Amino acid sequence: MNRFQRHILGLASLSLALLAAPPARGASLQEVNQSEWGADGLPSYVNMYIYVPDELATRPPIVVAPHHCQGNGPGTFREMSSLVSIADTSGFIMIFPEATGQNCWDAGSTRSLNHGGGGDTGAVVQMVKYALAKYNGDAGRVYSVGGSSGGIMTEALLGVYPDVFMAGVSLMGVPCGCWAEGYNDVTGTGSTAQWSGPCGAGDVTKTGQQWGDLVRSYYPGYTGHRPRLQHWHGTADTILSYKNMAEDIKEWTNVLGLSETPDGTDTPEPGTTRQFWKSSCGYTVYEAFSMDGVGHAVPFDGPAVAAYFGLDKAGGQDPETAACPGAVPGGGDAGGAAGTGGAAGTGGAAGTGGAGGTGGAAGTGGAGGTSGAAGTGGAGGTGGAGGVVGDGSGGSAGSGGAMDTGSGGATGQDVGSGAGDSTGGDSSSAGCSCALGDDTGNAGAQAGLLLAALGLLLGRTKRRRH
Repeated sequence: MNRFQRHILGLASLSLALLAAPPARGASLQEVNQSEWGADGLPSYVNMYIYVPDELATRPPIVVAPHHCQGNGPGTFREMSSLVSIADTSGFIMIFPEATGQNCWDAGSTRSLNHGGGGDTGAVVQMVKYALAKYNGDAGRVYSVGGSSGGIMTEALLGVYPDVFMAGVSLMGVPCGCWAEGYNDVTGTGSTAQWSGPCGAGDVTKTGQQWGDLVRSYYPGYTGHRPRLQHWHGTADTILSYKNMAEDIKEWTNVLGLSETPDGTDTPEPGTTRQFWKSSCGYTVYEAFSMDGVGHAVPFDGPAVAAYFGLDKAGGQDPETAACPGAVPGGGDAGGAAGTGGAAGTGGAAGTGGAGGTGGAAGTGGAGGTSGAAGTGGAGGTGGAGGVVGDGSGGSAGSGGAMDTGSGGATGQDVGSGAGDSTGGDSSSAGCSCALGDDTGNAGAQAGLLLAALGLLLGRTKRRRH
């Protein structure tokens, strides 16, 4: 091989490397000043961090991720890195709210437990409204996931703002309104600030009707869709007692108009028992996961959470919306826009505007794609597993591992996590989804052309030597 040929091959190798290299991602976590997203009357100590991936869906869904006690926005961003990476490929936005200098989230004051009353819940909802407006987000696909205090906050958000949130995953949380019992409404860093001793200990008990009436009182007169929920709890949890699981079941089955007796029970993995309840359309809208012998240490599983929210693939509808046309916002006759959120725009509208090209559901429920959607849809899985938060000191934060908890001794302290990323649960999602485009196919084609051209060039050089 002569020097000219070596030079050409060197250039070709460099060109191929450049073609094969994935595009660099410039997205990063950004803080948004409250002067930009906020409104009068909101707590001054609440901050907003947002992650907007480089490639957004046409109408991006939004996931809110409230932190655990003594946590912060950037820390939760690191702890949920496995979910952030899915946001990069599916095109949804993540909001990481932060209560600066607080011990835990305020999910117990009158202002927070009142629709439109402000407080920490009102501040988080204002962040969601800001993101929906700024990025043309999908108001029918807003979700919340959090562990410990973040789980408590998730259930409060779903209970007080059912018109904003479609679903949530609560890990070691408590029933909405439970935190108001004996709530220490203090702003500070003390071990009991914004803490409810009776609720944390599992001493708050009510009938299902009492729990349901309490939640409904936070938004009087509301008769619309109520969010679905997954609740995960370890049976050996002594920081937020496992006894809260039974109360959570009573509350959410009443709020959702279900019997307290589950529609089924299974074991998605050894040591984990799942009870599940289905809506009138056959879709699973409430799940309670009990983890035998686990303390305040439920691990976070980003892929399972994404599957439960229907965010494991780009585009489409919320899976419950797809499975229950007309029964939930944006489904079938309710008027979902065709071709939005990354969905294929060729799938004709059903009724007065069913979503095109959306299809199947994640969870145990009915078939997706029945609202005039392009494609065939199909029922998905058995209702994905969520998980979050860890017990112990010195976890794997920053590598997609644990979220949460405490040193075990101090009341209300759940800092630092010991649990790593988990693959637990039986999550799955099926049906038609429209993937965001990427450059990998084009790169392969360009590489082939380059090699062909290189072959011609070398052939010509060889002939010249002869």
